Amino acid sequence: MAELAIKIRIAEREYPMRVKEEEEERLRVVGKLLNERLRFFKEQFGIQDKQDLLAMVAFETMVDKLKLEEEKENHFSEVGQKLNTLDDLLSSAK
Repeated sequence: MAELAIKIRIAEREYPMRVKEEEEERLRVVGKLLNERLRFFKEQFGIQDKQDLLAMVAFETMVDKLKLEEEKENHFSEVGQKLNTLDDLLSSAK
């Protein structure tokens, strides 16, 4: 697994990184998405300060992360309940 030296541009600043070759595309996509969200907040809310823009994107990202974690937990709970139901049905069929 070769490592690559790349630069990701976020909020008009370049960040040099060493990444595994298979991670390069994902990191570039993340950089692009971050810049799109920064541009969205700048245009929608007139926020000019880069620190404020980055804080808004970080906040939005954490809200999305928590929502996905809750959905995942709910999904696992539902799957567990269905498995228990199936187990009960199989046990009563014996």
